[in-house]
This record gives sequence, structure tokens and C-alpha cells, in this order.
Amino acid sequence: MPVKVFTLNNVPDDEAEDVREILRRNDIGFTETSAGNWGISVAAIWLPDERQLEHAKQLIAAYQSERLVRVRDEYARQRQEGRHRTLLDIIKENPLRFLIYLAVIALVTYFSTQPFFAIGK
Repeated sequence: MPVKVFTLNNVPDDEAEDVREILRRNDIGFTETSAGNWGISVAAIWLPDERQLEHAKQLIAAYQSERLVRVRDEYARQRQEGRHRTLLDIIKENPLRFLIYLAVIALVTYFSTQPFFAIGK
């Protein structure tokens, strides 16, 4: 029975490709499932042979530790150079999207709390 070794939901494409390459280089066979058309299924990498699970997990853990250090160093360097993205940069890139998200958040908050305020009347 296949066993899940790595979940792909919300994983950057480069990290997912690196994990696939690590498994290929170490001759670990795998299959992959997508999140589906609605994005609600489990996107993951599965091993058909459960005996390879521990070895695969060790390889992925070592890769993720190295990636963590590399990404943190890159962020620190960008921050030092003043090139890191801030919330203000994201808002400036697409102000309409920000306003739409803000309006949706306000509506959800209003409709979620409005019944409780009505109870007190």
C-alpha cells in the first residue's frame, strides 16, 4: 500500500522539484497526486514501497534543513540590501486586490459577529 512521504500543498515549485530530484537520484520510486481541479485533494508524493520510507524521510529532512539555512541567509542578505518585500510593497504591486481582500474580510467579520450583537438588543 502506498505511503505518503511528502505533502505538496503550499510548497514552492522549486522545493517540490528538488524533493523529486533527491528521490530520483537515490533510486527511490514514487508516485505523485495533485490537489485536483478544486484544490481540495491531497497533493503529495507517495512511495509504493514502505520499506524506503525512513530513508526517504531522512533525505528530505536533510534537504529541508539545508534549504532553511539557505533561504534564511538569502532573506537576511536581501533585507540588509533593502531588497526584501514588505507588506507595503505587496499592497503597491496590486492595490485593487488588497482592497477587495479587505472588503471581503470586513464582510465576513460583520456577518460573523452581527448575530451576537443582535442578541443583546
